[in-house]
Amino acid sequence: MRILIIGGGIAGCATALALHKAGFEPVVYEAHPESAEDLGAFLTLASNGMRALAQIDVASIVADAGFPLTRLRVLDASGATVADAPLGEHEDPRTRYRCLRRADLAVALQRETERRGIALKHAARLRALSETDDGVTATFTDGSGAAGALLIGADGLNSTVRALLGPAAIEPRYAGQRVFYGYTTQAPPEPSGHITMIRASGAAFGYACSPDGETFWFARVPGPPAPADEIAATAPGQWRERLVPVLRPDATPAADIVQATGDQLMVTNACDLPVGIAWRTGRALIIGDAAHAASPATGQGASMALEDAVVLAKALTRRPRPGRRTGRLRACAPPQGRAQHPGQRAADRRTTAIPARRARAARRPAAATRLDHPAATRLRQQPQRGRSAAWTVRAGAGPRADSRASVFADMELRTLMVTASAR
Repeated sequence: MRILIIGGGIAGCATALALHKAGFEPVVYEAHPESAEDLGAFLTLASNGMRALAQIDVASIVADAGFPLTRLRVLDASGATVADAPLGEHEDPRTRYRCLRRADLAVALQRETERRGIALKHAARLRALSETDDGVTATFTDGSGAAGALLIGADGLNSTVRALLGPAAIEPRYAGQRVFYGYTTQAPPEPSGHITMIRASGAAFGYACSPDGETFWFARVPGPPAPADEIAATAPGQWRERLVPVLRPDATPAADIVQATGDQLMVTNACDLPVGIAWRTGRALIIGDAAHAASPATGQGASMALEDAVVLAKALTRRPRPGRRTGRLRACAPPQGRAQHPGQRAADRRTTAIPARRARAARRPAAATRLDHPAATRLRQQPQRGRSAAWTVRAGAGPRADSRASVFADMELRTLMVTASAR
């Protein structure tokens, strides 16, 4: 079954890898002529993001592109430590937080996508899409087209797919902060392995030092958004001179770190999306930032996009029980006839035995479209039963691929989150 993926960045390539592992035929269409990610910003992948990467067999590749973070330290404006604690699932090297450049993560996923023989087409900018009962057709700005059973919009905050799905375009909204990102090798060295957050008087600041002695830092400064022409015309040194006075009144390392930064400095506006927007039609679905972009303050954007990719592949592989009403997205699955793992039938029975009250909660519009909704949060925090060995991250061992037909039997609660509106 061919599935069209619009967007060849983090969410798009992760989705392609997950669908390919599940036995589908994904094809990725990226609007940029070369790389989908050219921003100089960095990110942290949380433990849930690293676990998702392990399930599509790329965790070690991504881990090599960054460095681990195992502790979180919080300072106040006076420089005093107000918290110092372990970060995430730090005991297992496979699920430790990783800090890396966004572009490095995107390139690693793109290269692995192509290495596995998945089609990745550049300079393919979506213009329109049309659906029938049998499939979906994408039309690109160069006049070419592509047809598939489903179309996945993984094209980010300013998603074209999202604009084409709904009757009215949902625009990103400014989250009230300008975000500065920078790198420097000239700041006083600190031990690697921890990230420091500073509750400064005029901004929120965070930094981490790589094993090579390079400091990765960010600052979130409240105020009006920076106009696009101002961002394009302002040199890194000018941004630096504007930011240092905001940080200098505090007795923290923040101002000195910024002052030691050269040209590796950029500014962007923090934006998010309103909750309650439509995520799908019969044959198209949006994921990642296209569906639920959150402010950078959450530190979960990339990790949630990676989870989306895994959960979506599992949801599409689930076969509905006879007589159970489903939407077309949920009903799609690879062809029948593949060998079934002996434990899959028992896992399927557990999957469909979800109490009715949980199902009703998941089908509420807010729960179907908000990963931070209390009902969705409770579902995600439940122990996952019926876990297939092919998608389990175990300490000291990588994911095993025992049976493609059975790898998705475990995620009943997360599947509800993705497919609750298919009723």
